[in-house]
Formats: sequence, C-alpha cells, structure tokens
Amino acid sequence: MSNLAKSSFGEKKQTVVSSILWLAIAEIFFNFSGYIIHAFLGRMLGPADYGRYGLVVTLTTMIIMLIGNGIPTAMSKYISGFFESQPELVLSVKKKAALLQFVLIGIITIIFFLLAPVLSFILRDPTLTPLFRISSLIIPSFAAASFYLYYYIGIHRFSLQSTLKIVRSFARIIFVIGLAYFFGLKGSISGYILAPATVFLTAYLIDKFFINRHFPKNNANFFDWKKLVNYAWPVTLFMIFYELLISLDLYLVKGVLADDHLTGIYNASLTVGRIPYYLFYALTLVMLPSISRTTSQNNLTETKRIMSQTFRLMLMILVPIIILMVAYAEPLIQLFFGSRYADSVLPMQILAPGVGFLTIFYVLSFALNGAGKVKIPMYIALFGMILNAGLNYILILKFGISGSAIATSLVSGLITVIILFYALRYFGKFIQIKSIAKIIFAGFLMFLVSNFFPPQEWFFILWSVILAGIYLLVLIILKEFTLDDFTFFKKIIFKKK
Repeated sequence: MSNLAKSSFGEKKQTVVSSILWLAIAEIFFNFSGYIIHAFLGRMLGPADYGRYGLVVTLTTMIIMLIGNGIPTAMSKYISGFFESQPELVLSVKKKAALLQFVLIGIITIIFFLLAPVLSFILRDPTLTPLFRISSLIIPSFAAASFYLYYYIGIHRFSLQSTLKIVRSFARIIFVIGLAYFFGLKGSISGYILAPATVFLTAYLIDKFFINRHFPKNNANFFDWKKLVNYAWPVTLFMIFYELLISLDLYLVKGVLADDHLTGIYNASLTVGRIPYYLFYALTLVMLPSISRTTSQNNLTETKRIMSQTFRLMLMILVPIIILMVAYAEPLIQLFFGSRYADSVLPMQILAPGVGFLTIFYVLSFALNGAGKVKIPMYIALFGMILNAGLNYILILKFGISGSAIATSLVSGLITVIILFYALRYFGKFIQIKSIAKIIFAGFLMFLVSNFFPPQEWFFILWSVILAGIYLLVLIILKEFTLDDFTFFKKIIFKKK
C-alpha cells in the first residue's frame, strides 16, 4: 500500500457523514462567496446588466459543469477503488483521464467561441456575442481546477480538496468583484477565468511536489481508457439534462418575455432559491465512491446503512431550510439584492419547495450512479428536462416569471417521486416512513409558529434560530432526534485524530 494510502487509512477511517461535513464546510464557503458576488454585482451592475451577467456566466459554467465533469467523475470513481489495493494504477487512471479531458475541453472551448453569435441570436440580444466569447476561456480554466478537485476526492484527500475549494472561494470574490468594479460587466466575467486558474496552479504544484511521489510510476499506461468513457458518457448526459432541467426556466424567461429587467429579477429568485441544492452538493461527492465501493463488494447491508444515514440527515436539515426560505423570502431577497429586487420574492417562495425536491433527486441520482445504474438518472433527467421546457413555455405566457417557478417546482416533485421508486427498488427499503412523518410534522409546526415572527429585516436571522430550536425540540419530543444522534454529530465535529 502506498504511503499516501497509509496516511489516509492508517488512522481511524472517516465516516461518510464526517467526510460530508468537511466537504460541506468548503461548499458553504464556496457558495457563500457566490452569494457575496451576486449581492455586490446585483447592486453594481443593476437589474439589466445583472440579468445579462447571469445568462452568460450561467450558460458557460453550466457547459463545463456538465460536459467537463463526466471524465473527472469517472476518474474519481475508479481511483477510489484502486488507491488502497492497487496504488500502481492511480497514475495510470489520472494520466488517461487528463488526456481525455484535454481533448474534450479543447474542442468544447473552440465550438463555444464560434457559436457565440448563434447563442446571441437565439437569445435575441446581439450584444451578448463579445461577452460569450470572453466567457469561453472560463471553460478550460474551470475544467483544469475541477479535474484536480475530483482527483483529490478520488484519493480521499477530503481536507486538501476542501482547502482548495475555500481558496477558490476567496479568489473569485477578489477577482470577480475587483474586476467588475474597474471594468464593469466584462470585468466580472473575466474574474471567473482567473479564479479557477489560480486554484489549478495551486493544486498542480501540490500534486507535483507532495502528492505524486507517493504513488508508484510503474504500469503507468496499464489502465484501459475505454472504461472511463463508458462510465462517463451516461453521467455526462445526466448532468446535461439535469442542468438544462434546472436552468431552462431562466433562458425561457429571457426568450419568451424578452425583458432584461424581468430576467434579472428571476435570476435573483433562482440564486437565493438554490441555497439548499448547493449546501447538499457535498453529499454527492462522498456518496458516489462510497456506494461504488459497497456495491462492488456486494455489501447490501452497508449500502442500505449509508443510504439510510445520509437520506435521514439530508431530510432532517432540508425541511427547516425550505420552510425558513419560504417564510423569510422577503428579507432574504432584501439582504442579498436590495429593494430593487422585491418582485423576486413570490417566484422564490414558489421555487424553494421545488429546489428541495431537486436536491433529493440529485443526491439519489448520484447514489444510483455510484451503484453503476447510470442510465436510470439519465433517462429521468431527460424526461424532466423536456417536460419542464414545455410546461415553462405555457405557464410563462400565462403567469410570467411566477409561471416559470410553478412549472419548475411541479416537474421537480414528479421526477423526485420517480427516482425514489427506482432507488427503493434497487437499494431496498432505506427510508423509514415514521421518520419522514415526524420530520414533516415538526416542519409543519415550525411553519405555523413562523407566523408569529414577522419577516423583518435582519431580525429574521434571530427568528430563524429560534424557529430552528423549536423544530429540533419537536423532533426530540417525538424521539426522532435522540441523544445518540447528538453524540454522533458531536463526534463528527470535534473528532480527534
């Protein structure tokens, strides 16, 4: 076994939830930095330019997160299975993945640059062409940084991955806001090029001088690159369909209404409404290699334990977050974007439950991906994307931006029910109906009590803490949250080496 593997596993192994915690901390930093950026840019650029910024950056990062993350995800899955038992294969997998990623990203960057005028024509705004061309450089920069983040996940260096994610958080605040201050809209887009480039350079140097030497260099060409491709293409299509599913509404609002102001208003609703999804993204990073390992060992008991543990944790935290977002949508929007975005409140309240469903759908999708059932999430996401596009078009014409939020939430609930059916059929019964009923009941009481705590500016933070305490108290009374749970979380947070 390599020295790196020994250092990672010679001590007491991290539990799934412990790994999730540290990755979640990094995700919270990363997404909090995003909300700082959105809050500043929303004020600095104004609704019209902020809407154009959202269109350009969302589309570019969407492309790289979808197409560009398939190969790194496959690399992470295979390296996770090799680095303990066959460390000599780690560099082989990384080398083949890097070559595939370089070719793929190079082609995507060139195509995106050339199609900039076409995208602008579709969105009925020719002034977007130079912005799309600048943003094409985000693709290789973002891809290079993400490649190393997934590599460190694969070798279970969660703390290193988390540190790099936090570095990226501060880098994009500095670059995006700083360049926006001096160069306006074009500067804000350029900041998204420089921030991940800084992370890539840092990650590369750490790998070259500290990580790489721990793995043997023999058999460097042994791993079959076709395995990466065969796993990556359904995952890539899933990511494409899923991202289109959750992002088409913004583009349909722009295309159908042709109103930059309303596009900016709806983008603010989406930005705040997606908080739960970003918080639980770390869950997928840990579940994929964990489920992959237990299913490959035919360890159904451990697989069900991981599924049950993580699903209950997710639901217990997700329910109060959604309720607080609905109850305090007005001061949340005010906090992030100011009074000019007051019309974002209603769409965000409608979107919040839908995003909750999408979060569950995304986590269960990666559980199935980890088990090798990559085509099931892909087909469900495709179905959801098509349905959401059609329903969005109809309801936007009828209800404007609120219609788009309604369509997205309805479709999100439907596809979550569908993937729950497949997850239960494959993994067995990992959900306790009594637990779900108790969590929902506690959430319902929390929502009723929230009516006695008005959505006042800044005070809503104090009210949220009080309401969260009431929610937890109800769970304790119902014996859903026990002393064992408290001890468990305490050990995770204050765990000694």
